[in-house]
Parts: sequence; C-alpha cells; structure tokens
Amino acid sequence: MTIDISASINACAAYYGEDGPAMRDYLLAGEARAQAMTNRGPIRFDEDGRLHPDILAAYSEVGFYVFEGAVEAAELADLRADIDDLRNRFPAGSNSQVTTDGRPAMNANNKAPTLLWSKPLSDPFGGTAIAAGLHLVKLYEPQAASDAPVESPFILLGPLQFSPACLRLYAHPKLARVAATINGDDYAPFHETLFIKDPGLGAAVSWHQDGNTHWDSPEFDEGIHGFNFMTQLFHSTAVNGVWALPGSHKVGKLDIAELVESAGSERLPEAVPMLAGPGDVIISNRQLLHGSFANTGLEPRLSINTGFHRRSSVLDVKGAGIHSEAVVYDKNHIEQRSQIMGIAVNARREKFPEEETFTSSAVDPSLPQHQWSPEAMNAIQDYNLLDLSI
Repeated sequence: MTIDISASINACAAYYGEDGPAMRDYLLAGEARAQAMTNRGPIRFDEDGRLHPDILAAYSEVGFYVFEGAVEAAELADLRADIDDLRNRFPAGSNSQVTTDGRPAMNANNKAPTLLWSKPLSDPFGGTAIAAGLHLVKLYEPQAASDAPVESPFILLGPLQFSPACLRLYAHPKLARVAATINGDDYAPFHETLFIKDPGLGAAVSWHQDGNTHWDSPEFDEGIHGFNFMTQLFHSTAVNGVWALPGSHKVGKLDIAELVESAGSERLPEAVPMLAGPGDVIISNRQLLHGSFANTGLEPRLSINTGFHRRSSVLDVKGAGIHSEAVVYDKNHIEQRSQIMGIAVNARREKFPEEETFTSSAVDPSLPQHQWSPEAMNAIQDYNLLDLSI
C-alpha cells in the first residue's frame, strides 16, 4: 500500500488558512529530518537473545525507534479485521449503550473507562486538568467539514478485553524480548490503548511528557517511567502521526509552555514525526516530549499502544494519572494486573502454535488463572482498573 504524502500535506495545510504555508513547510522539514535519522530497522537480537546493542544505543540517544515489519502481513490483516469488527460494536455515541443498529455496545457493561470521544479535529486534553494536567498547552483546532459528526471515537482504553487479535499481539515474542532487555526480565505491565485518528476527524494530542511519579526521584534516569510500543495498522505520517523532540527523555521535566512560547507557535522546530508503515512497531520512551496534530490529512492512523515498566518503578509505589486509583502498587496488585500477560501468551499459542513463547519471568503461563479460552474475554472485563500508572 502506497500513499501520496504530498497530497495529504497539502490537504492539511488547507485547514490552517493564512498559516497554511508555514504548516506545510514545517511538515516537509520534519519529514526530511526524520528520514535522515538512523533509528529504524528490523528487530535484531544478539547471540544471547537480547536486543542488539546498536538498536539500544539509537533508542537511548533519540528516545524512540521504529521496528520495521515487526508484525507480519497475516497478523496485520487479522488485527485490521478484528478492529473493524470491534468498531462495528462501538456505541452510537458517547452517551449511548447501544450500537447504531440497536445492539448492546461492546462496553455497555464496563465499570472501567473505555471509549473516549472527541469533537472532530479538537484538542480535548490541551490546557485542561485531564490526565493529571500533563497537556499544558492547547494545539490549534482546525474547523472540521460541515458534514462531520458532532463527536467521533478517539481513544479506547483497555482494548485487550475487546479484541482477541490485540490480546494475541500483546504476547508477541520478539516485542516481549525487547521489553525484557530494556525493563528487565521481570518487567511489569502499564496499560494499553487504541488510538483512532480518522482523516478529517482525528483529534490532536497536545505536547506532553508521560509520567508523574519519578521526576524528582534520586534514582531518576531515562527509563524510570517505562515505554510504549505503538503498533501501526496503517501509515504513520508527518500529518497523522506522533511528533517527538529527540533526546528530551533524558533531561527531566520540561517547561512545555516556555518551549511553545520560544518557538512562536506549537510547531517546535527540532521535533520530528515518527514515520512508520503498516506493521511497523514504534518503541517510545514515556519521558519523551511528544504530541500529535489533528488529522487533517487523507490517511487514517490506528495505533495499538502497549506499555511496560521496570518492576522497581511500580513496586510499592503510589499510583498516579488516570489509569487506576491512587493506591500503592503492592506485589499482589502487580501480580493481578500481570495475569493478562499469561492469558495473552496462551491465546497466542493457540493462533501461532509453531512460534516461540516469551514473556516476563514474573509470569507463569502454565498457571490455571492464565489459561485461554474464548470465555476468557469475559473474565478479563475491566482489567484496566488495575493499570499501573506512574
């Protein structure tokens, strides 16, 4: 599948009125900078099965790395089909419990937060107290087309409980090996989301750094708040994708408002887009300054985000953010949240019986509570109430 990025950039610029030429130049310049970088390629391991040192060095320097072709074509097709089916089971609107054709919606019985909606092309988080006030500035909100809906799906929290394909992806053995290399063999989960950025509708996510807990810790380092895998089902471009400020994960908490003021606009001059194709997986440090503009382009972006922590970052630590209550994450809490990792391993084994198995050393997939069956999708309902948010 090929795309015409020039057409998409021109479509985007048209939404910015008199500022359109400046936005067009910014997108083109950022794309050129990103293409010149060397933080991309297939997943490679050393002779001990650890992520290759060259990749680790590039990831540490930049703060993100694009694993090209990490998800093979058959699994990619499976994910797309499963999410198409899932979207057909979305509620008719943010206040509805039924689908557009009157069936019970996929999240009708959930207690945990699930599907978040937004006004098309808005920045719903920017300048608000949402997500512990991480999004300090509001990005430009283009005017959507006159026939655009009043609201559109934006973020699905806890997608593993709704999509067997996403659950299987969660146990991808190569990605699990990457997680073990970076966060230790006993790595712990964080949370999972599905980002929906439909063309002409997808909302912006204001510049922010993830993480609330450890900025002032005496043990602070570049990896203390964990990372996210972002699996791309379609192209991630300069228009619809996430932008990031390379190296910003190492320097601590940034004054984002000052950065925007110094730049003279929301277009931070040194930022680059995370360019990726279908089946590519981006690993992104959570401390990296990042954000995304409203999707005024021509291509959709669907990203399945799965996050992981060092166990030491969450054990006996008080939670923060929106993903679980502000409780202290004791050993029992972490073990309960980790159960889904074992279930995912067994679900993947059924689909890919010839594939190797790999997961956190703290998880034993042979335990009864980790066994897989279609009924397990009901058993993991609201699992994201236990998310390990720091």
